[in-house]
Amino acid sequence: MSKDRRLGLRRLRRRWEEEDGAGTATAAIPAVTAPWSDEVQATLAKGKVVACQPILSGSNYTFLCALDGAPGASEKQQLLAVYKPRRGEVPLWDFPDGTLYRREMAAYVVSRAIGWPLIPPTVVRDGPYGVGSLQLFMPPGDRSSFFRFQGLHQDELRQITLFDHLVNNADRKPSHFIKAHDGRVWAIDHGLTFHEDWKLRTVVFDFCEEPVPESLVADLAALREGPARLDALRAELGDLISRHEFDTFLRRVDYFISNRAFPSLDPYVNSPRGFW
Repeated sequence: MSKDRRLGLRRLRRRWEEEDGAGTATAAIPAVTAPWSDEVQATLAKGKVVACQPILSGSNYTFLCALDGAPGASEKQQLLAVYKPRRGEVPLWDFPDGTLYRREMAAYVVSRAIGWPLIPPTVVRDGPYGVGSLQLFMPPGDRSSFFRFQGLHQDELRQITLFDHLVNNADRKPSHFIKAHDGRVWAIDHGLTFHEDWKLRTVVFDFCEEPVPESLVADLAALREGPARLDALRAELGDLISRHEFDTFLRRVDYFISNRAFPSLDPYVNSPRGFW
């Protein structure tokens, strides 16, 4: 990376740190100890929304919802979830209207198929304001600010960085990383993904031109070389993204299987927009 780009990146990082440090205090909220349990999945999909409050940040309407356990559940599971209704999506010139909630779900489906990164369980369902995505809320733990834990979680950040390249994430901001009470780093906010044109924007420039870990390449190869897994993924994504978007995703998978290195990025081009 050139000297000018390094200087520009340092200036951007100072602004990111200011943004990341603002409003990070969160009330103590009990953490869900088994995010992928049947009870959590059932509550997300069928639980009754008993409270719904707006989250006053971001350009789209987003709500924090409290849910009671699903009808007939053996145990009464109560939890919090982030609800992003289709009706609350602000139209964009470069993404089809009313598709961001489906892209949230598509990112979760891909993460489960590959095995990383950690994305909170997500469903598409009806809510107080119509159909949208509902994602398990992961309360942050101590020192949850991205730039405070960044150097301590390089393996998780490599996974998230590679995932962002695969799904073409156009909006990876500092607040989209959550270090939870269990010490693990979770990735959230994936509405601006899977575009056919290259749109990567991120605050993570740590791994440019570094080799991709062999274990991650092996996971991609296993997906690509497993016809049954690939067909299942294609079917699961069929109602969430277009066929051409899926094919473009596969080409990005093939790129990293062949090249095995993180590409170089330009902080002036590949940084997130609209948050300063």
